[in-house]
Amino acid sequence: MSKLFIVPTPIGNLEDMTFRAIKVLKEVDLILAEDTRTSGKLLKHFEITTHMQSHHMHNEHKTTDSIIRKLQSGENIALISDAGTPAISDPGFLLTRACVENSIDVECLPGATAFVPALVNSGLPNDKFVFEGFLPVKKGRQTRLKILAEETRTMIFYESPHKLIKTLGNFVEYFGIDRMVSVSRELSKLHEETVRGTTQEVLSHFENKPPKGEIVIVVGGKK
Repeated sequence: MSKLFIVPTPIGNLEDMTFRAIKVLKEVDLILAEDTRTSGKLLKHFEITTHMQSHHMHNEHKTTDSIIRKLQSGENIALISDAGTPAISDPGFLLTRACVENSIDVECLPGATAFVPALVNSGLPNDKFVFEGFLPVKKGRQTRLKILAEETRTMIFYESPHKLIKTLGNFVEYFGIDRMVSVSRELSKLHEETVRGTTQEVLSHFENKPPKGEIVIVVGGKK
C-alpha cells in the first residue's frame, strides 16, 4: 500500500538529519519540496537522487489532486519543507487532509522543528503552551493581540528579522513592559543566540543590535 511520508529536515545544522529520514528519501518514488533549489543542496549532501517536484503554498491547491492520484496508483511520496517539520507554518496540511479523506496512509517522522528547542531553552513554563506561528500582518493583528494578552499559557511565535522590532513593540503595548520573553535566532547554527528578559529589555536589545536569521519568540503567559 502506498504512503505519504512527512519528513522533517534540519533547521540549520545538517547533522540533525536522521538516518531514517535519509533512508525514506532515498526509497520513495517522489519527493515534494517547498523549494527544489534549497532542497537540492540537502539531497546532494546526503547523496539522495530521488526525483523532486515543487509543492508550496502558491501551488498546493492546484497540485494536491494530482499527488493524490499518484499515491492511489501505488507511488510512495515524501513531503519536505525548506527546514523543519512540514505543515508547521509550512505547506503540508492540505495534502495530509486529502490523504486522510482518501484513506491513504500518512506517516510523519520525528525530527527537527524550531519551536521546541526555543521553548525548552527559554526558561519559561513549558508544561502548557500555545503555538501561534506568525501573527497576522495587518487584518486581525490587533484583535489577535488583545485576545493573547489574556492568555495564561506560554506563547510561541515565528517572526522574520525585519519585523521583530515591530512585533516586540506590539508585545510591550499589549502585554506590558514586564512580561517575560525569550527570543531565539539561528537555532542549531553557528551564530545561535537566545536573548531573555522583559519585553522592554529584549526590545531595547534588538533596537541596538538589529537581528539576523530565523527567529522564534517565546512569551510568558499572563499571571
